[in-house]
Amino acid sequence: MGNRSGTVYKDIDKCIDDIIRKIGKKVVCALPFALGKPNQFINRLYQRAKDDSEIELKILTALTVEVPSAKNGLNRRLTEPFAKRIFGDFPSFEYMLDLRKEELPSNVFLYEFYTKAGGFLKSDHVQQNYISSNYTHIPRDMINMGLNLSAQLMTKKNINGKTLYSASSNADTTIELERRLKAKEAGGHKSVVVGQINNNLPFMYGDAVREAEDFDVIIDNPSYDFKLFAPPKVSVTDVDYMIGLNASVMVQDGGTLQIGIGALGDAIVYGLILRHKHNSVYNSLLNDLKLVENNEKLIADYGDTGVFDKGIYGSTEMLVDGFMRLYKSGIVKRKVYDDINLQKLINEKKIADKVTPSSFTALIDNNVIAKKLTKDNFKYLKKYGIFKDQLKFEDGYIINGSKSIEADFTKEGNLSKVAENCLGKNLKGGVALHGSFFLGPEDFYDSLNNMSEDERKIINMTGVEYVNQLYGNEEIKRLQRTNARFINAGMKLTLSGAVVSDAYYDGLVVSGVGGQYNFVTMAHALEDARGILMIKTTRKKNNVTKSNVVFNYGHITIPRHLRDIIVTEYGIADLKGRSDKEVIAAILNITDSRFQENLLKQAKNARKIPSNYCIPDRFKNNYPETITNTLKPYKKEKLFPLFPFGSALTREELVIASSLKQFKAKMKIERTSYAEMKTAYATIPAKAYPYLERMELEKAASVKEDVLQKMLIHALSLAGHL
Repeated sequence: MGNRSGTVYKDIDKCIDDIIRKIGKKVVCALPFALGKPNQFINRLYQRAKDDSEIELKILTALTVEVPSAKNGLNRRLTEPFAKRIFGDFPSFEYMLDLRKEELPSNVFLYEFYTKAGGFLKSDHVQQNYISSNYTHIPRDMINMGLNLSAQLMTKKNINGKTLYSASSNADTTIELERRLKAKEAGGHKSVVVGQINNNLPFMYGDAVREAEDFDVIIDNPSYDFKLFAPPKVSVTDVDYMIGLNASVMVQDGGTLQIGIGALGDAIVYGLILRHKHNSVYNSLLNDLKLVENNEKLIADYGDTGVFDKGIYGSTEMLVDGFMRLYKSGIVKRKVYDDINLQKLINEKKIADKVTPSSFTALIDNNVIAKKLTKDNFKYLKKYGIFKDQLKFEDGYIINGSKSIEADFTKEGNLSKVAENCLGKNLKGGVALHGSFFLGPEDFYDSLNNMSEDERKIINMTGVEYVNQLYGNEEIKRLQRTNARFINAGMKLTLSGAVVSDAYYDGLVVSGVGGQYNFVTMAHALEDARGILMIKTTRKKNNVTKSNVVFNYGHITIPRHLRDIIVTEYGIADLKGRSDKEVIAAILNITDSRFQENLLKQAKNARKIPSNYCIPDRFKNNYPETITNTLKPYKKEKLFPLFPFGSALTREELVIASSLKQFKAKMKIERTSYAEMKTAYATIPAKAYPYLERMELEKAASVKEDVLQKMLIHALSLAGHL
């Protein structure tokens, strides 16, 4: 891209002075999704707008991360210590602190394309300024909103004597944004591209690698380094595990995978690792669940239950830490290449990862290289590891030390000489993972930083324009994304197969569309791909269980005509290309049995299924206790733990957090007075002391602390920990 000044600043305020001098006081600033925001830069810019009402600041972004906090009581005592321990010196975003207090100044506007799930249901500003857009359309929309400032966090590295930069966690939209800004600048538009260095970011390769000339401004001062935002792992419930296990049978060896963050993503990863490392146990569990029996043709045609010999390739907007676990487990290992001819020959099994004489002849036979080798052909062969690195090409001859081989393969004997002296061992330049952004726990960042350079280069951090869609370089994408499984989560499912993922029936925004629609449509556009949406069949509201499977709903994210595969904790429903009555029957089979008959009645009343239709008996035992009983013997063998990949929280913190959650739900139904708790726990149970010590309540120094002490003991008792 290049052609920018790449001016280095040590001081953010001086940098902002110069930016405003160039673009004026109407600032439309784009910040990346989640981790890649330059905290100190945007905080100082925001403060400048607060101090100067003539500045109009529009912040265009998605998912501004926040350090967890609590105002008072037990929640504050629980939250503050672990927040300090986990998030350290991470600078909070000042505009978010003011937003939470409803104190954003009138000259500042926050536009988010994706928000923390359920975090802003009561925020008028967020609800009114949310922009609903596919992830791939965000750069276009930002430009159309008058974008004149793009700022992101990045890192640097000296490579062969030259300082290079990496977009690291966020190549998602910034690369396309800068390209679009440059095109607008040709017409006189004034804009600035800013990169702020944080040396804690892993240096990621691929399209994320940049040069100084790709930026107008580089803020480089070690005093601005801060600890990366690292959300702790969430627990994985039995329901999560069942959904992940059901989804895992749809991932084919040699295929392509996309998954997201959270408990369901972890559950899929756990299921795939179980399948690969403990295949007999995995298949025994599938047999107990009758999963293959109930989906025999679907799994035979599109699924797999064996180990991963060929491995899978990851093509995912979010590089979750689970992909690193799949890589370390030997599952993510199928490499793809950026050359159409090479990838085509690999798909046709004419070339494999190990270089052989047949690899070389396949390139000649398929006219990828000439029989009389050219200089460009020679560079191509070295680039992809087919020829050794030390070889040279001079005047039509391949030079290997003292040996010289004529590069004319129309002449007898030259091919065998090349096979004997010139071939490399394995193909080079392959990519096992294409990702656009990442966010995860601290050990995930550590694992990226601790990878060797060669290992890290198999990850190509690139834009969502590459990962989330087919158009643009379509031929190579189709060749790479064989047997793709794009797996995402939704909130609700209608009996017609439509999925609700981002908002409530009245349009109240829960999170955002993100890339879900992109992946669903791409699954339909690829011949052997499947789009899989995961739904938990029930939820609890005010301690009342409600169905997430509904007859219809006032808002949808994925329309019924794009229905494909639905996975719940009770099984798999293949909806693609099926009639409405078949879709309804399939969905009812994987719905919680407490709600099946009422939903069936609604479908019959609407004449969408025959009036004499009955749900098969084998699908009428879809109850939570069925799942619990099925998993029980496997849990005795230490499988399916609450935190399969560890937790940054201590055991005491986990127990307290779950106890307080149950206590809150219980108190909505049946309140217990302080007097009753004081009487019940006049003597503190010995088992309560580790938890009281963690909350600094082992000795109550006031009536207020005594109230908190007794509440905590009562919560622990209700949860069965005393």
